[in-house]
Amino acid sequence: MCRHLGWLGAPTSVSSLVLDQPYGLVVQSYSPRRQKHGTINADGWGVGFFHHDTARRWRSAAPLWGDASFASVAPAIESHCVIAAVRSATVGMPIEPSASAPFTDGQWLLSHNGVVDRSVLPPSAAAESTVDSALLAALIFDRGLDALGETVAEVGKADPNARLNILAANGSRLRGTTWGDTLSILRRDDGVVVASEPYDDDPAWQDVPDRHLVDVTDSRLQVTPLKGSS
Repeated sequence: MCRHLGWLGAPTSVSSLVLDQPYGLVVQSYSPRRQKHGTINADGWGVGFFHHDTARRWRSAAPLWGDASFASVAPAIESHCVIAAVRSATVGMPIEPSASAPFTDGQWLLSHNGVVDRSVLPPSAAAESTVDSALLAALIFDRGLDALGETVAEVGKADPNARLNILAANGSRLRGTTWGDTLSILRRDDGVVVASEPYDDDPAWQDVPDRHLVDVTDSRLQVTPLKGSS
């Protein structure tokens, strides 16, 4: 399992989203508050953001709490759209930078919080790693993010034990799913945060029900049930 976060709004520093909050991703890497599966996320981390409409990434196989170089640079990185994650590797999966979210097809950044049987996923030369999350990302990219809900429901039907919380963004749109784990939304004056769990105790956080689709643009936030998920 993992913890992840997405941001769409005014340009803000990566540090303010990932490191500076009292229960941000760096704290969730060693002491998550709502994680249902696993107790620590020490098997890597990744931060993706958009710079002049180009997706950029910084990924590592080391624990986030010990990366002093990232902590020194993160306050200087600003973006209007961010996807970040800390990783708890599924047993048997490799621990390497390419296995850490976010994954990308060049247009979208995508993180998977969960687990899925790789046998239900088609092989893909486009997958960045052999881990289940990378294969799932490749499938979602191939099907297109407009079909995110349908793809998640199809994979969930093929693997009833799958957990399929997704966050994906392309710079102007942020999409997410809940399927087997937690997700919360914070509407700020300057944008929207979608995260595995709240990074502070602001009462404005709203929990997303299981098996729902989140869709955020500059002008709209919608939460709808996933089609075919019942």
